[in-house]
Amino acid sequence: MGFVKCPRCELNYIEESEGYCKICKREMQGELSQDDVELCTICNERRVVPGKDVCYVCLKEMNAANDSASDLQDDDTGSGVSGNALGEVDPISSMDEIMPEISDDIPGSEYSEIENELSLDAMGEEESENDADEDEEDDN
Repeated sequence: MGFVKCPRCELNYIEESEGYCKICKREMQGELSQDDVELCTICNERRVVPGKDVCYVCLKEMNAANDSASDLQDDDTGSGVSGNALGEVDPISSMDEIMPEISDDIPGSEYSEIENELSLDAMGEEESENDADEDEEDDN
């Protein structure tokens, strides 16, 4: 007994006595394999609605929640974006809230020296001087 490729998919090997591979037989009978079934991204229990990534139950709940949120929003403010849409995050009131605390390890007089050493303008000038020096060395 030898092995040949499946005449339908030409991917899987079958014995010469078999007509089709197991996968093709399942597909021809209309059965879906476990790999082809997509589960809902929210509940991970039910199959998704075709063209969506959620199941019918979760989609229905999401639509109901959106409808109730839009009704509340229209009644209260009519501003367009609800707090739920923003994730209930407080806005940043000033830059102080996002700037890290600077420790007193470095004296204030040294900050200007460090800034000068890290300056992009100074680095550009040093690079152009180094390039000019290299060009002079190559000419000699």
